[in-house]
Amino acid sequence: MSIKAPDAVRIEREEAWIGDAVLCLFARQYILRHQGAMDPGEFTALTCNAFLSAFGPPTRVECRIGQIYQAQGLEAAFSYIEQLILPLYLKQKKNRR
Repeated sequence: MSIKAPDAVRIEREEAWIGDAVLCLFARQYILRHQGAMDPGEFTALTCNAFLSAFGPPTRVECRIGQIYQAQGLEAAFSYIEQLILPLYLKQKKNRR
């Protein structure tokens, strides 16, 4: 296990903070588009750390989203979420029913 330098930890957290905002925007738009109304429960299910941990440490997952957003823009970050995160969310949602 490697120990991260304080600056690396700070940078990862800052990028995760941005990535979290991008994920939240994606989730809100997705829910409104597919359900036609706000749904806090679905929003939480798609953005919570318990769900994100299926892909690795939640901070790291959000950090990756933030990095993509900063390097390639919102469309690329949304595409990443649609390809990686959304399929598992939809599978879990189907299983919850």
